[in-house]
Amino acid sequence: MSPRTVITGGAGFIGSHLCDYFVERGHDVICMDSLLTGSAEHIEHLFGNKNFRFIKHDVTEYIHVGGDVDNVLHFASPASPVDYLKYPIETLKVGAMGTHKGLGLAKQKGARFLLASTSEVYGDPLIHPQPEDYWGNVNPVGPRGVYDEAKRFAEALTMAYHESCGLDTRIARIFNTYGSRMRLYDGRALPTFFRQALMGEPLSVYGDGSQTRSFCYIDDMVRGIALLLESDGHEPVNLGNPQELTVLELAKEIIELTGSRSTIAFEPLPTDDPKVRQPDISRAKQLLGWEPLTPRAEGLRKALACFQEQVGALKGA
Repeated sequence: MSPRTVITGGAGFIGSHLCDYFVERGHDVICMDSLLTGSAEHIEHLFGNKNFRFIKHDVTEYIHVGGDVDNVLHFASPASPVDYLKYPIETLKVGAMGTHKGLGLAKQKGARFLLASTSEVYGDPLIHPQPEDYWGNVNPVGPRGVYDEAKRFAEALTMAYHESCGLDTRIARIFNTYGSRMRLYDGRALPTFFRQALMGEPLSVYGDGSQTRSFCYIDDMVRGIALLLESDGHEPVNLGNPQELTVLELAKEIIELTGSRSTIAFEPLPTDDPKVRQPDISRAKQLLGWEPLTPRAEGLRKALACFQEQVGALKGA
């Protein structure tokens, strides 16, 4: 009997790649998404597959799935600054009520539950790189707080279900991830730089560009999530690429890769923008035997084709 796997937020960036991954491995996948920030285009190639089903549903409402369920992966949430600043209430609701409904489904079905958390639980960190036992430095009432605190609450709720109900849970703290199906205007640095470079516009670098990020290619991230799902660990696990670089370095790499004549435009730093971001992946290595395998140069080349296609469509519109 094929495993049945529910993926909330399955029409989003990472969620849609997870749908592909589990369908290819013989799971019956039920993708749930309200399409607030996700896109049916990300999963339409799966619509004719007998092992795939899409349900348009807001997971802050009661979730009903008939029959057995083996796994619930909760990836529903606005995840980019543009989205969670546009939908602050929805972001808080899906982190709280959506997580609650997903956990309730897993409890009802006796399923394993995996929460997509984020490196943003560390806020603007005072410890570098960030290990899982660091509690973070988050401004709860700042503009980014709606996302950061939604995920921190979701982690607390997940652990409460594990401790009080014996639910088999996992928590993935996902660091910056990139690849196909990212939106040109989602507000994150990498797609923004690609869009601006391909359109010959100045690349918007905030502050002096010395703030750092660590970028993990989508294939590596999906593999890490799958390994975590099959593991025996219940504590949070960082999943990300420990190879750190500055935002300015990334902008220059993308200009070179695209052959663009774009320049750099320095702009004021957004409120509460983290100065550093680098995962300590010791736990992932020990527990999962996982680390990223895709060199950044290779990953960026693969991502370029996706952004070229989107920019081409934009210019032709």
